[in-house]
Amino acid sequence: MRNWISRRDIIKGSASLGLTAFATRVMAAAPAPVSITPDLVGAAKKEGKVILYSSMDLPVGEKLGKAFEAAYPGIAVQIERSGSERLFQRVDQEFASNIRAVDVINTSDASHIISWKRNGWLAPYVTEDIAQHFLPEFRDPDGMSATSRIYLSSIAYNTKLVKPEDAPKSWADLLDPKWAGKMVKGHPAYSGTIMTATFQLVRELGWEYLEKLSKQRVMQVQSSTDPPKKLALGERAVMADGNEYGVVLLKEAGQPVEPVYPTEGTPTISGPTAIFATAPHPNAARLFQAWLHTRETQQFFADYTAQYSAHAQVQSKPGRRKISDLKLMKEDPAGVEAAAEDIKTRYAKLFRV
Repeated sequence: MRNWISRRDIIKGSASLGLTAFATRVMAAAPAPVSITPDLVGAAKKEGKVILYSSMDLPVGEKLGKAFEAAYPGIAVQIERSGSERLFQRVDQEFASNIRAVDVINTSDASHIISWKRNGWLAPYVTEDIAQHFLPEFRDPDGMSATSRIYLSSIAYNTKLVKPEDAPKSWADLLDPKWAGKMVKGHPAYSGTIMTATFQLVRELGWEYLEKLSKQRVMQVQSSTDPPKKLALGERAVMADGNEYGVVLLKEAGQPVEPVYPTEGTPTISGPTAIFATAPHPNAARLFQAWLHTRETQQFFADYTAQYSAHAQVQSKPGRRKISDLKLMKEDPAGVEAAAEDIKTRYAKLFRV
């Protein structure tokens, strides 16, 4: 699990900008917003395919791809799914080898946009929906990306193995000796979600917290999508991190799981989507990006995945918790970019993975 490429080999220096300012050099202003036109659809159908690199859980990505294919018959969606940190490495390796395979990418580590934008690898593209209904903090100021999904990395527990009154209520509760050998969590060197969440936990609670957690004999998995599944199967009683939406969907399907929103705050993850300037199917890429950020698609995506949308017109599905009701930890992509290599190194040493 430790044979990753050093991000220091990829990124020269670190950004000191926040979520609302991904640029690290002066760039042109964002292009004028555009709508989906018959000419764009026609050009995309001539290309016949769009290649999406995605960190979404594969069933989620496939459902999204099939919805696009139904909306635009004749255009196939090819999904290459992996953890965001692995996708980051893959893109770097492909560009180093002069391979230009990816059209569109969705990452769960927003700091990747900073690097790709600095390298000049992204193409500006702004739709009317993005311009009108996404707050500035959810779209790149130069039009290089937009936040397609927002979700959380929470605690959770198996309701057959843990009584509600005994369940952890905070991150600090996970350090109780009674949870030793009973927890599962993801890995920040594989998952952008876990990288982002780990950065927020370290910032708020310090490395001392993770040092103590590492002594709890925690089951280590890769993707943030894995802990909810391990929890539902009863392989572990408590989820120490992982995506909250997976727990919500499993609970709605009748599985014995319950999410917990820690008293200290829940890490927040945004998943931006961007088009590469060297996209082999540029028109299909633009059509997919435009379609993905319409109100209709964002509402469908939020309803189906139990994630949250940055589109101002999207409503929470009845019966689900609203993100505005939760205490959240603040995301900081530039901070993640600066700390990522240190997080990987120190985490591997602490958890011995």
